[in-house]
Amino acid sequence: MKALGKMFAGKTLLAMSLMGIMASAVQADDKVLHVYNWSDYIAPDTIKKFEDESGIKVVYDVFDSNETLEAKLLAGKSGYDIVVPSNNFLAKQIKAGVYQKLDKSKLPNWKNLNTDLLKAVSVSDPGNEHAFPYMWGSIGIGFNAEKVKAALGADAPTDSWDLIFKPENAAKLKSCGISLLDSPTEMIPVALHYLGLPTDSQKKEDIDKAEALIMKVRPSIAYFHSSKYISDLANGNICVAVGYSGDIYQAKSRAAEAGDKVKVSYNIPKEGAGSFYDMVAIPKDAENVEGAYKFMTFLQKPEIMAEITNAVRFPNGNAAATPLVDKDITSDPGIYPPADVQAKLYAIADLPAATQRILTRSWTKIKSGK
Repeated sequence: MKALGKMFAGKTLLAMSLMGIMASAVQADDKVLHVYNWSDYIAPDTIKKFEDESGIKVVYDVFDSNETLEAKLLAGKSGYDIVVPSNNFLAKQIKAGVYQKLDKSKLPNWKNLNTDLLKAVSVSDPGNEHAFPYMWGSIGIGFNAEKVKAALGADAPTDSWDLIFKPENAAKLKSCGISLLDSPTEMIPVALHYLGLPTDSQKKEDIDKAEALIMKVRPSIAYFHSSKYISDLANGNICVAVGYSGDIYQAKSRAAEAGDKVKVSYNIPKEGAGSFYDMVAIPKDAENVEGAYKFMTFLQKPEIMAEITNAVRFPNGNAAATPLVDKDITSDPGIYPPADVQAKLYAIADLPAATQRILTRSWTKIKSGK
């Protein structure tokens, strides 16, 4: 009996030891937060400020396309506690059961958010149950005015999609470099809009027309990428980029910091352009949910969001932050478009899986040039 008692005591001690190790592991996990955000999309000191305030270590990874993020989320066990999808991708991912519903009682700074923006993105997320807007912007034309003028003359149509889609213009710009976003869900609607077709068309014949338009200028396109153009515009390695508004303003800032030898400009084309809203959400399989809520609450502080906008040059979704944003940003129509320009912006649509497949096949053909 004594030997049996020792054996049970030993097992009890072992069980208690294992429980202690497991508790420590859980506690350790609670002190680590995994965040997956767009590249070049946060202020340099945001993460450190959160770590200092919360005591939580942040593992911060970046992506440069919604398609990359979606592949990880749909595969399951992404390993992330916070992700930042665009609203059109968010909509279909919600339907796929990818996200947790938000407990707004754990988000005391929700009151700071822009109610108009919340209403706008509720089309993708009814009742704003799963996410809140982080940053938003437009998809337009970034350009090196000096090089474009040298290629096309003083009357170069830098305020029009003609700059990209007229083959004679693209051919003359080839020598100084054109880049397009590597995203079929964003670039094909640009072409559809230029052709006067619905940007959310599900008709294969419409998508074929958009494909044909881009294929005409394909020989003049240097590359397709959704972040590389920032440094290339700033360094003068390319002269035209179809890109995200804030990214191009970052290129402009980098060029200025390097001595202003390269002048970068951004225009929302007069025909109109795509707009996007990037959302903050918690994946269903997130391991540090409490840490995710703390990070969301931190991001909803006006002073934090203003600092991020000042760094990345994208307008944010926090109404209380706007008065704290640098005036040169809020007064710039390329970043905060006036009402008449906003009226010409279209939202990127949430398209059915069958249409997505058509877009992907078309994009593969465009990129290969065959």
